[in-house]
Formats: sequence, structure tokens, C-alpha cells
Amino acid sequence: MIERSIAKVLSANDTGDTGGHQAGILVPKEEGILAFFPELDSSLYNPRCHLTFVDESGSYWEFAFIYYNNALFGGTRNEFRLTRMTKYIRQSAIVPGDEIILSQDRGQYRISHRLKNRSGRTAGSVLKLGTGWRIIDI
Repeated sequence: MIERSIAKVLSANDTGDTGGHQAGILVPKEEGILAFFPELDSSLYNPRCHLTFVDESGSYWEFAFIYYNNALFGGTRNEFRLTRMTKYIRQSAIVPGDEIILSQDRGQYRISHRLKNRSGRTAGSVLKLGTGWRIIDI
């Protein structure tokens, strides 16, 4: 039985297609999404934890969940990110519009993905804005 699951439709920025230098996928400060991840100590500067996920083929991936909180220390950033995912994204041939699904099953983190219908994309498609995250009810 899967304990919790969340999913995100990835943007071009998330997959690295924009060439930007942001570190990882932005995680919104929504209680239901943040509850999926371990709590980080905001009294520390940029606290983080490393999480091991297993994919559908049994391969293990280490990602980092980070709270960039330098706004609390005189800077400007105040955001959560899931980082170190580039290799997984590249090896899985994930592109913008594809969805990653993160779940916990008896304490084990799992990752999978769904590919969008790639034949339906046309030039001049409308960009939809939003976080792309959702909680999956089980």
C-alpha cells in the first residue's frame, strides 16, 4: 500500500531545457506537498537532506531536498527545491510536459514518470502557468 504520493508536470525550467542556472525543481510551500518531505530545520542556513528514491526498474537515485532560506539570514531566497535530478531526467528521456510521480511506500521513496502525448504538440502551443504540483489521493 502506498502511503503518500505527489506529482508534478515538469516545465522547461525543471528539465533544464531553458539553460537556466536554477538548482532543481521548485517545491511550493503548500502544506500537503511539503508534508511529503522530511521537515527541515529553518534555524539552519539552507538546511537539506538527501533522499534515496527507487525507480520502476529498481535503480536507486539520490536527490536532495533543500530549503534555500537565506532570506532569513539577510539574503533574498526563500524557497524549497528538489535537486540532483538531472541524471534521472536525462536517462528517462523526460521532457517538459511529462509528469514525475513521487511516492512513499512503507518508508521507501519511489519515483516514476508519465510521458505526455508527444504527437499532439504543435508550434505556438499556449504555455500554461502554475506550479504543476498535485497531491495524489489514494
